[in-house]
Amino acid sequence: MAIPRTLKTHLDHEHVHYDVLPHSQTSCAAAVAHTLHLSEKEMVKVVIVKVKERFVTLVLPATAKVDFQRMRKIFGTHRVRLATEAEITRLFPDCELGAMPPLGTLYGLPVYVDQSLTGGEEIVFEGGTHSEAIRMRYWDFAALVFPVVAEFHRPLTATC
Repeated sequence: MAIPRTLKTHLDHEHVHYDVLPHSQTSCAAAVAHTLHLSEKEMVKVVIVKVKERFVTLVLPATAKVDFQRMRKIFGTHRVRLATEAEITRLFPDCELGAMPPLGTLYGLPVYVDQSLTGGEEIVFEGGTHSEAIRMRYWDFAALVFPVVAEFHRPLTATC
């Protein structure tokens, strides 16, 4: 499956340089990094959360997980939870479940990026499918989505 037309059209329209990185079918960002012979630290993952009544795109290192205590402080509410599979499917109708790109604004969602990613030159992320990733400069990505930068990750104890 090719990257979704919505994503490709948007990137091309904005004249953003990106590379599509085909890879064997994988189920998580850390596995994509391994398949592409990248460090897991070069790979980002997307987590969709529901904050009160709205959905938010979180972008964090593949080697991390969301610290919900920090998210509750950032948003000033205890009503923060993971989006369900059904909600994600509805929000990202042209993407495979679990392969959502971090361009949440393209799907009407605000984007929050973990501060640890802002120092990197490039990011690599799932391109809407479990068999193609996208690599682009971090600052091109940031110029597309104008993310809120905050610290909300904590290390994973195991990947995938």
